[in-house]
Amino acid sequence: MSMFTIRLGIPEMEDFWTYLLQRKENGTLTVSENLLYKKMGKAMCLLANNPRRPGLNSHEIEALSRRYGIKVWESYLENKTSRAGRIFWIYGPDKQEITIIGLEPHPEDKKNSGYDRVTLSATGKE
Repeated sequence: MSMFTIRLGIPEMEDFWTYLLQRKENGTLTVSENLLYKKMGKAMCLLANNPRRPGLNSHEIEALSRRYGIKVWESYLENKTSRAGRIFWIYGPDKQEITIIGLEPHPEDKKNSGYDRVTLSATGKE
């Protein structure tokens, strides 16, 4: 049984996941979409069971937390690849919930104002 329920930030993340699911069901995913579908699905399962799982390398991104006024976390979709994918999330809005609010290639935080370029979807705090 999962510790957390995974929500998708409205509307961008939910729309994107629905798009991937529909293409998967239709057998029309491209190779890169299929890879992302698998990585995203795995990351969401791991987050639901233990957001502090070592392989996710979950950590707060203080620059984003300051910008959005809520703790924003980053977890790995992959590692040791160029522009490795990252998933951004928050706890909530309810207890035992995690809301996915962004998906980006690794923003290289020390270069070119990396996290300044990250734009997150709505946090579900409507």
